[in-house]
This record gives sequence, C-alpha cells and structure tokens, in this order.
Amino acid sequence: MPTSTLDTPLFLFGLTTGVALAAASQFFINSLTRSQSQRSLAATAAAALLAQQQLEEPEDLVAGALKHGNPSTHLTPSGRDAALSGSLPALRRQSWSVPSFVAADGTLPRLEMEFTVSSKKLQTMVRHMVNEMRKGLESDGHMLKMIPSYVVARPAGDETGSYLALDLGGSNFRVCMVELRGQGQTAIRQSKHMVSDELKTGSGEALFDFFATCIADFLKSIGIDPKEKRALGFTFSFPVEQNAIDHGTLMQWNKGFACSGVLGVDVVNLLNKAMKKAGMNITATALVNDTVGTLVSHAYRDPQTFVGVILGTGTNAAYVERIADIPKWTGDRKNITDMVVNTEWGAYDEQSILPITSYDQALDRASNNPRKQILEKMISGMYLGEIVRYILVDLVSTGELCRGIFTPKLQTPYAFDTAYMSRIERDHSLELSDTKAVLENMLDVHNTTVQDRRIVKHVCELVGIRAARLSAAAVAAIITKMKRLDACTVAIDGSVYEHYPHFANRMRDALRELLGIMAENIVLEQARDGSGQGAALIAALHAK
Repeated sequence: MPTSTLDTPLFLFGLTTGVALAAASQFFINSLTRSQSQRSLAATAAAALLAQQQLEEPEDLVAGALKHGNPSTHLTPSGRDAALSGSLPALRRQSWSVPSFVAADGTLPRLEMEFTVSSKKLQTMVRHMVNEMRKGLESDGHMLKMIPSYVVARPAGDETGSYLALDLGGSNFRVCMVELRGQGQTAIRQSKHMVSDELKTGSGEALFDFFATCIADFLKSIGIDPKEKRALGFTFSFPVEQNAIDHGTLMQWNKGFACSGVLGVDVVNLLNKAMKKAGMNITATALVNDTVGTLVSHAYRDPQTFVGVILGTGTNAAYVERIADIPKWTGDRKNITDMVVNTEWGAYDEQSILPITSYDQALDRASNNPRKQILEKMISGMYLGEIVRYILVDLVSTGELCRGIFTPKLQTPYAFDTAYMSRIERDHSLELSDTKAVLENMLDVHNTTVQDRRIVKHVCELVGIRAARLSAAAVAAIITKMKRLDACTVAIDGSVYEHYPHFANRMRDALRELLGIMAENIVLEQARDGSGQGAALIAALHAK
C-alpha cells in the first residue's frame, strides 16, 4: 500500500523514537543488573566473612573478604575496625564500599594480611605470656623479668601531707610537689623538662646533674629552700633490679636512652650524689617504676585497682601479685600477703607468636637496642610512626604511592611522628585535607592524590589497630594470671592511650574477644600523671 508524503516523516520519527526508547530501556536494565551483581558480590563477600568456618584463620575477616568475595570489596573505616576486632554483630551492621587501592596487586593486600591479628593469635599470645610470667616469678633470666618492687602496701585513701616526687618517663622529666588531702584527693604542682637527645646518649653524670638542677629550680620557684631537709620518691621508668625500696641497679636502657656509666649502677645513689653536689639536703627514699606509681596512684582513688599500665613513649605494666606466687623473692615474708610486681612486658619477644613483619625487623635492626624490647617496638608511641614510615617508603619504592617519588624527610628515620598518625586517623574529610597537610608540611610530600592519602590513612589504621590489640592481649594475660576476672580496674597512663583515636575502644573490643562476657568486669581507666603522684604516695607509705 503506498505511503503518503505525510506518513513518511511520522514513520521515521516513530522508528527513531522507538530505537531510542529501546536503547534507554536496555541501558537501564543493564545498569540495574550490574548494580544487583555488585550488591550480590558484596553480599557474597559478607556471607563468606560471617561463615567463619570457611576461613583458614576464622577471625581474619579482611583476608576473608579478599579470599571469598569480590577482590575489590573492602570495609569502610568504621566497618574495618569491627572486622579487625572480630566483632561479628558490629560487622553485620556495617556498610561496604569499594576503594580501588585495596584491589591493587602488590604491597597493600599483603599489608592487610600481615597486620591483621586474629583472635586465635591473641589467645595464643595470652597463654604463652602467662607461662612466661610464671617463669619470671620463679627465677631471674627469663623473657619477662617480673621484678619485685618492694611495694607491699597500697594506699587506703586517707593519707595526707606534702611529698616531693620525680618522674623520668622517657622524653620528659617532671619535678612534682604532691599534696595528699585524704579521701583520694590530691593537688599537684609540677615543672616539666625535655630530656635532649644529647643527654639521652651522653654520660650518666651529666644526666643526673641535669635532674638536680631541675629540682633546685622548681623548689625555688615555689618558695622552698633546696637546702631544707626533705625526702622524695623517684619514678625511674627503666628496667631496674631492686633489692630494697630505695635501691636499684639499671639492667638495661630503652626508649632511646644509652647513657654511659649507669648500667649495673644504683640509680638512687647517682641521684643522691647529684643532689648533694648541687647543695641540696634531699634524699631519695623510694625508687618507683612508672607502672608501679600509676597503679598506686589510682588505687588511692579506686581500691579495685590492681593493674597499672603505661602506653606512651614506651610501654610496661605492673600488678599486685600474691607473695606466695613469687618464689624468687627471698625477703622476709612475715606479715606480707601481696607485692606489686613490675612485669617489664615490653621485653616480650616470642618470635613464633608475635605478628612480626619485615618492617618491624628493619626498625629493630636500626634501633639503639636491637633484638630487645620487641613488644614495646610494636605498640609504643616512640615506634608506631616509624613503622608507618617504613611502610610508606616501601609503597613509594613500588610505585603504589606518590608516583614513586621520594622526599628526603620521608627517608629520614623517625621523621614520621606517631602524633601524625593520630591526626591522620582523625581526618574524616572527603578529600582528607588534614592528611594532605601532614604530608606536605611535615614530610615535604606534595601533589598527593586522594587515593594516596587514603592509602596513608589505611596504613596508619592497620598499625594502630594492631598495637591496640596486642596491648589488650598483654592486659588479658595479667588479668588471667591474677585470676581477677570478677572485678579489676586497670589504670592506664600514657599519650598513646590518651590521645590516639579509637585506641581504648579497640582494646576493649579485643578484651571482649579474649575474655567473653567476663570482660565487662574489667575496667580500663585513664590515669593522668599517675606515676608522679604514685612516687609521692609510695614515699608516704614508706615513711609511715
């Protein structure tokens, strides 16, 4: 049938419109199919994660996602914390995202595997650490030194008076005048002084002369004559073998110290000689480890405090042990039921249990004390940033970061401070602008992409989460050894615990994995300035 002139354009218009509509419909259907497929892949990955029995390491959730689901599927930052802590209920509530850098073949997937510490690994660490604690309590020469502190009494909370205290914790030296007001109340005046690298690696005499000068200047500033007779408590946060409350010889330096003429020498005697040389009539009557001081200080306010922990520049812990369970202590046991023990847990170094990476090994080899204080080098503030720096250098060298371009600062040891990690982990801006500022201003790394900055933040998270989980395992070992799963307060001092974002919550998550419902009986509390106040309290208890 012939077609009219008018029908021809109408036919062409209809044909064109139909094709367009068909194409649009097909595009919509394909997009919907792809979206459903992606959701299906993500769901498959999540299901694989939740089906823990399918994984070789049941709690290695990130590895599980890479193994059983979409290789590019990864957790959001909050979801990743849940996965790494093994918190399945929390994991089920998290959404999934697909950052491209995780799918890359190379270093990053390996980092996920190396730095993710499973619950199974933590449980093994707890059991082994408890056994090492028992060995250290039986005799000297073991991995954990388990040093008797000679502190056999905890405060009742009603002690009063003013006491002088010194606190050498690492990079800072504090002189404190602590007023005990009873009912667990204290007031403190103090001066803080930086210990320079020159002092840390110079002579012991110069170091203790510096302490004496700081003491004299502080007393003058608060109107006290340095020649006035007075006793003090000395918090000395290094491994010391004590044979009395006011005597102790340095066993080894850590935290970057390497002063000559101090190893094997009574540090109380060195301090007393320096103060006498400076014309002061002051005597150190109590030598205190910072963890012991933290425990005693917090017990002044909370009688349920049986553990003191430092998570700062360095790390250590002390706890209250039954005197009957310290076979190596040869002192008079009459009328003594308990004693505070300094574990020196930073020296824990079981190679087959700790998740030691090539980066940890490189850091250890370059440190002032190679093959020592391995746990400390994995969880303390002095070293966390350096671990991150080693990783970033590796990623730049493989071209996975910053287009493979190095800067002198990035290659400088300890140029990446742990404080930078805290700042980066707090950066939740879309463009990670604060992370960009850290890289540009602190490391001279310019022109980074958003993907570069995501990688840097992810590396910080991996290192920070591992540190928190290992710290929690060490706490769980002490709680288990004490058999105080019913009720115990753990007083924790130090910049890492106080300032590093999410560190406390990550520790609590790991404790729940390790101790189950009994973890609700374990209270982790911030203990600020505990070591200085503790030294004053111990001096008071000793005088009493």
